[in-house]
Amino acid sequence: MDTSDETLAKAANAGDRAAFATLVGRHYDRIFGLAFRLTGVRAEAEDLAQDICAALPVKLAQFRGEARFTTWLYRIVVNAAHDRRRRQTTRARAADGWGDWEIARQDEIAVQREAEGWLAEAMTRLSPELRDTLALVLGEEMTQSQAGAVLGVSEGTIAWRMSEVKKRLRAMAAEDAT
Repeated sequence: MDTSDETLAKAANAGDRAAFATLVGRHYDRIFGLAFRLTGVRAEAEDLAQDICAALPVKLAQFRGEARFTTWLYRIVVNAAHDRRRRQTTRARAADGWGDWEIARQDEIAVQREAEGWLAEAMTRLSPELRDTLALVLGEEMTQSQAGAVLGVSEGTIAWRMSEVKKRLRAMAAEDAT
C-alpha cells in the first residue's frame, strides 16, 4: 500500500529526503499542469513548477494537514502563479515608465544639442570680441570681472558686450525662425 501524501509531507518536513522525492515525483505533473493552465505559456509553467518544487521544503513546514495535501499544493501553485503575474505586471509598468522617462530624456538631450549647435553657429556670426566674451562668461562660467581680467578690459565693458550679445542672438533667433 502506498504511503499517504500527508504522511510523506510530515516525513519530508522532518528531513526525510526520500519522502520529499516521492512527493515531488508523485505531484510534479499536477504542479506543472496547473501552472501551464494558469500561465498559458509552457516555459513560464516550467519555471513556475521548478520554483515551487525548490520552495516546497520550506513550505512543508506550513502544511498542517487540515486539508488534503493536493488541495494545499494546488493553493501553493495558484498563489505562486498570482505572485508571478503581479511581479510581471509591476516590471512591465516599471519598464513602460522607464521607457517613457528615457524617451523624454533623449528628447531633452536632442533639444539641448540642437540649441548648442545653433549657439555655436550663431557665435561664428559674432565679432571676435563678443564671441570671446560669450565663451568666457557662458562657456567657462566666469564672472564678468574674471572675464574682464582675462580679456584686459573693464567689468563694465564685459557687461556691455554681454548685453550686445543678447540683443544680437535674439535678432539671429528671430531671423532664423522666419
